[in-house]
Amino acid sequence: MLRDFSRERMDIIIQAGQSNSEGTGYGPADDPFIPDDRILYLQNDFTISPAAELVEGNQIRGNFALAFAKRYIEEGLLEEGRLLLIVRAAVGGTGFLDKRWGLEDDLYQKMMEMVKTALQLNPENRLVAFLWHQGETDADLHADYDTHYHNLREMVRMSRGSFGGGAIPFLAGNFVEQWRRENADRSEPVERAIRDVCVNAPNAAFVESDGLLSNGQKLGNADTIHFCRDALNQLGERYFEAYLRMVEIYRKK
Repeated sequence: MLRDFSRERMDIIIQAGQSNSEGTGYGPADDPFIPDDRILYLQNDFTISPAAELVEGNQIRGNFALAFAKRYIEEGLLEEGRLLLIVRAAVGGTGFLDKRWGLEDDLYQKMMEMVKTALQLNPENRLVAFLWHQGETDADLHADYDTHYHNLREMVRMSRGSFGGGAIPFLAGNFVEQWRRENADRSEPVERAIRDVCVNAPNAAFVESDGLLSNGQKLGNADTIHFCRDALNQLGERYFEAYLRMVEIYRKK
């Protein structure tokens, strides 16, 4: 029998951006994520499935939202009787300048439709976090600071406003440290724009990536742009710590 998700109450996490958000970090298969029946994915084909890592041969592809979700539950933020639904809207190799994440573009529109679908499953469903990691494509296309700042600011503003979220916590992470340093001339304006959007937008945080290894550094291949699986897990922890600080500040107001 198909599960009736209209009977389930869910906290919803949006996970969007490009490949480091989609999950392109590899690691050995000897320490897999243990599925938790409280953590689900809304896939980009609008199906709902148990949250899990992808296994490819003797390696696993990580997902930083899983580390975030585990901490969310461990810290008692998921109320009894509720589920945690991760909206998997990220697509690798995409940006604003290639017409994928602008307000009129396909991936932004798809993300919004996915979130709308998740919210409409049950009137008690609620958005709790927006996890974003993107910018490498725009850096490769030589985006300047002003252009990237405007594009990201408007995406955050409009996505929040569309669902009456006002100040849904928005978190964005820095690039892989190795790739950022090797491509400083093109990554710096985009990184600075992302950082400043997080400074200037309400209830937003920029997550640092210092010390987190690339696939190349961990596995000895040529992939310097993607976090390895261990680094993705650490990145998810850092996203959550930043989120928890925002939640605690909000509770004190």
